[in-house]
Amino acid sequence: MTLPRAQPGGFTIRPASPADIPAILRLIRGLADYERLSHELTATEADLHAALFAPQPRAHAILADIDGRSAGLALFYYTLSTFKARSNIFLEDLFVEPDHRGSGIGLALMRHLAARAVAEQCGRMEWRVLNWNQPSIDFYQRIGAEQITDWQTRTLGGDALASLAKGNFHG
Repeated sequence: MTLPRAQPGGFTIRPASPADIPAILRLIRGLADYERLSHELTATEADLHAALFAPQPRAHAILADIDGRSAGLALFYYTLSTFKARSNIFLEDLFVEPDHRGSGIGLALMRHLAARAVAEQCGRMEWRVLNWNQPSIDFYQRIGAEQITDWQTRTLGGDALASLAKGNFHG
């Protein structure tokens, strides 16, 4: 477990605990609003507890605190590179509250995850960014992230997922 680390900007980076679930949900709501996806937000505190703090958690959360209040979130999980047989960190979401953007929180969260990836001998970090989110795209370019153009992101959910699971698909 990583201990909280004070940062030069007056904030602390630390792993989330079960007591942080209300703050995590608040930050996720802020992210959903920013990404214009509030209509898709169905997560509850119980859902977050199951995902983040079950005996075998499916994801992990890192928080950035300012004056005792969480203002930034990195939510991530591990994937596997089959060709390298190494884990990767997949950053599902990175969010900093609007009033605290430009203060170094996003960079500190990314550095924290990069240090974790290196310490755990992960092959890489990966994430997605919305095409219209130019401030984030610019930030990721500044830290050296490369855009992947050879692959398409796909998703299967809702009725299509249920149909495939039942063997009802058009192929």
